[in-house]
Amino acid sequence: MSSHVEISEYDPQWAKEYARERTKIIEALGELCIGIEHIGSTSVPGLGAKPIIDMMAGVEDLANIQSDHHERLLGNGYEYVPKPDFPERAFFRRGEWGAGTHHLHIYKYKGEHWQNHLLFRNYLQSHPKSLRAYNDLKKDLAQQFTYDRAAYTEAKGPFIRQIIEQARHEKPI
Repeated sequence: MSSHVEISEYDPQWAKEYARERTKIIEALGELCIGIEHIGSTSVPGLGAKPIIDMMAGVEDLANIQSDHHERLLGNGYEYVPKPDFPERAFFRRGEWGAGTHHLHIYKYKGEHWQNHLLFRNYLQSHPKSLRAYNDLKKDLAQQFTYDRAAYTEAKGPFIRQIIEQARHEKPI
């Protein structure tokens, strides 16, 4: 995979890859990990995606993540990527910059970001019309922003926020 935006058709192998990585992440984080979920487009059957497995681990407090956790994750190929503009998340990438194959997002378990990811994923999984609309939007934006991942991601924002709001009003997690 290269640094440009390319949307692949849904691949059932993504769920199997998540299951393999899930075990490694739980072992690396130990008792710190109180929840783990497959998130992002690769977690939604039928949705096209950049073929990057996005995972979310939940912890009581991000401050509890210690250097030994970083080292164990690094032993599984996950490099810590500081993101000072996102203090509510610890981010780890597996694979080269711009060509990552796996992303691990660590959030406060059941915090706002945790809940929003689940609301979005679950809504798309249970609403085929919204899934198709998001799939079409992603393909259009990938053509429009082929060489600008940041703009591609930003352009998806309004749709994602709208779906999260719809999901909140439909039923809480």
